Amino acid sequence: MSALWHGEVEPPAFRPAASDWPRIVARGLPLACLIFGGLVVLLLVRLVERPICGIKRPLTPHITQFVCRSAFVIMGIPFKAMGTPMREKGAVVANHAGWLDIFTLNAKKRVYFVSKSEVANWPGIGWLARATGTVFINRDRREATRQVEVFRDRLAAGHKLLFFPEGTSSDSRRVLPFKSTLFAALFTPVLRDFMWVQPVTVRYIAPDGADPRFYGWWGDMVFAPHMMQTLAARRQGRVEVIYHPPVKVADFADRKDLARYCETTVRAGLGDLNVEAR
Repeated sequence: MSALWHGEVEPPAFRPAASDWPRIVARGLPLACLIFGGLVVLLLVRLVERPICGIKRPLTPHITQFVCRSAFVIMGIPFKAMGTPMREKGAVVANHAGWLDIFTLNAKKRVYFVSKSEVANWPGIGWLARATGTVFINRDRREATRQVEVFRDRLAAGHKLLFFPEGTSSDSRRVLPFKSTLFAALFTPVLRDFMWVQPVTVRYIAPDGADPRFYGWWGDMVFAPHMMQTLAARRQGRVEVIYHPPVKVADFADRKDLARYCETTVRAGLGDLNVEAR
């Protein structure tokens, strides 16, 4: 979660009215059944997949994709993808607006998130993250060598690793400065020459008449009220994902150069939604 920006006012916590509960229940119960039912199926398939395929996951990512695409149908949020997900080996980087990104970025392309290690212990979200193959890392330079080894093994297995260079979530209307730390692993001799990176812009368009930051989960916002607010919307907004052309890591001088390029590209994708980070 991100801190507040100078002059920024965080929206008040959502308090559902009596008229909101039918929509919350009508969407929330099927969504919970979809997520946890899909998790059970995924774990059962993984029992067979893991001893045969090891780190490779030829089957279970399709279950994750189905769950994420279906989640938008249940929530009533239109989803649109533009551009072409890359076929090359490498990483995907995107702006980070909150918990909806999990569904948004898995719906079109099979990816594996790179997340801070403490997420693995979060109730609910941690279980889902581990089951879907999330790569957990400690943001400690002393573990840089180990991180490179993990990245190399996962990329060699054909996995597309996805990370958020902002390091935290925003209000969905802006792109925060990209940190170059995680890009460093891509420039090691064992990875640089065959690695590609695809910048991806996630655009959340709020429902008519709602706060433009409606889908952003940031600051000190609590998860449950924000999720109920999303489920309670009479008419939803929409989600758009833009897959920008991938670039070769070896074409950039260093990690900072690549991070700047990706930040500029992702920010440009927000277009009229963008508010420059302060």
